[in-house]
Amino acid sequence: MTMAKLSNTARILLALVPVLAALPLVLPTYQITLANNIGIFSLATLGLILLTGVGGMTSFGQAAFVGIGAYTTAYFAVGVDLPPVLAWLGGSPWSGLLVGLALTLAVAALLGALTLRLSGHYLPLGTIAWGLSLSYLFGNLEFLGGHTGLSGMPALSLFGIALDRAEGLFYLIWAVLLVAVLVTLNLLDSREGRAIRALRGGQRMSESMGVNSFRAKMTAFLVAAAFASVAGWLYAYTQRFVSPAPFSLQAGIDFMFMALIGGVGHVWGAVIGATAVTVLKQGLQDWLPHLLGRTGNFESIVFGLLIVALMQWAPGGIAGWLAGRLGSHRRRNAPAVPAAADPLPRRTLPKPGELVLEVQRVTRKFGGLTANNNISFTVKAGEILGVIGPNGAGKSTLFNQLSRVDTPTSGEIRFRGHAINGLTARDMAGAGLSRTFQHVKLLPTMTVLENVAIGAHRRGTKGVVAAALRLDRDEEARLLAEARRQLIRVGLGDLLHVEAGSLALGQQRILEIARALCSDPCLLLLDEPAAGLRHLEKQALATLLETLRDEGMAILLVEHDMDFVMGLVDRVFVMEFGQRIAEGLPETIQTNPAVLEAYLGGVE
Repeated sequence: MTMAKLSNTARILLALVPVLAALPLVLPTYQITLANNIGIFSLATLGLILLTGVGGMTSFGQAAFVGIGAYTTAYFAVGVDLPPVLAWLGGSPWSGLLVGLALTLAVAALLGALTLRLSGHYLPLGTIAWGLSLSYLFGNLEFLGGHTGLSGMPALSLFGIALDRAEGLFYLIWAVLLVAVLVTLNLLDSREGRAIRALRGGQRMSESMGVNSFRAKMTAFLVAAAFASVAGWLYAYTQRFVSPAPFSLQAGIDFMFMALIGGVGHVWGAVIGATAVTVLKQGLQDWLPHLLGRTGNFESIVFGLLIVALMQWAPGGIAGWLAGRLGSHRRRNAPAVPAAADPLPRRTLPKPGELVLEVQRVTRKFGGLTANNNISFTVKAGEILGVIGPNGAGKSTLFNQLSRVDTPTSGEIRFRGHAINGLTARDMAGAGLSRTFQHVKLLPTMTVLENVAIGAHRRGTKGVVAAALRLDRDEEARLLAEARRQLIRVGLGDLLHVEAGSLALGQQRILEIARALCSDPCLLLLDEPAAGLRHLEKQALATLLETLRDEGMAILLVEHDMDFVMGLVDRVFVMEFGQRIAEGLPETIQTNPAVLEAYLGGVE
């Protein structure tokens, strides 16, 4: 394969390998030791890039997971007072690594189940709470050496090779780091990665597209914990001594500093941030006491001021600043659209005229406010039903109940003959209902193609391991090909690799329709799709919706543009103050006195 055919990631990795291989040959031992620390810190920070920068979940407990990995490693490496059932594992570096990983993931799964359902400032506060608890626990367990810690660890030996010098450990640490970077990039360039990235667009959108938001959060949390555990394994063998101090809350804050300074939204920001913080901290500790004439933790003050300045002038960190300087406004390594891929399986659409949706006496109350009151209607396959009414009539509330983003206070909704009580928005997406939103919900820094591919999430099955090992390429090609097909269908085929946030509002609404179509629905809920569109764009949208209707799709349309609605829909349902005031053919509705009074300007 030529360099022209290699991805940017492969080029960077290939360029780094000879450079890293040469460093131990030219640098003194002190600097190699510093580079080893940078590699370990980068590995732990990489987890925060995935968790915080990509998934939007702030965590200050990463150092605690490093501590679990380090203490487990030291405990088995020292091999003193091991329980009889574990005695055979003593002295093996592999036992420390594997048991440390298993223990870290078990603890992370428990803590994630308790804290990842929190939102807002409660989530970072929760991570602070358990981060403090674990750091205190390390110092209060006698079999872990208490506050003194565990010492006397033997040098690391793998496959008969003793890694008792900094130079030998350097190759291991940086090889592990590069593999972790590659795994992270592979994960982000996949169905599972899009689910994690979709968390920043809001759970309502991602759940409506079939994404299990909690599973995506837990995936990011566990991968971050696994990286931290491996970092702890490497740290223990680098220091050959483990004590509680390096795994305190302050260490967790330092890892966050590294992520923010390096660029929390960029994978390589972990390496850049760890390098910048480690080198700068070392330098400040050396010369600040000479400059000020006294000792103290003055470097912490400098770091605090640096973070404030960085958030003002370069909120994307060093990596973000560099990307901006290089003119890279698109996501690097944008997925290649396959020239040909097998089509995804299609669901069997209902027969024309078949009842798809039944809404029976649905009422939704918010305290003393009744948003929907005794609403009933039906939608059939091959039909477009328009829902109109003035602002505040309860149309969007009705949409949220149909898609199970919200739950009716009373009444029943049946989809394809089955009551949807107890189902989730994800269940509805899987059953064949898809929707757009009144206020556009998309991922602005992701490409148009990637945004639309989120809609096909439930049409794929490959998991995290397959994504990390690049075993999902065939399925990924099919998902991206489907996204491209829908974009071409709605007229956005020339904008596949443009960032979605750079599109005009009307184009963003069309993008949402393509994303909804990517889930292969049989019922499409469109919330004001023509808002922001120019005349010709509205004509193109009407033609698309007519084509979908002719194919047998049921469409429920909320819209304020009466000319657009009346020239397109088969029937009109009119709401005011949460109630039905009229229903019928477009020509009948346009002459209905109640409708004219409530919505179309009154009767003369």
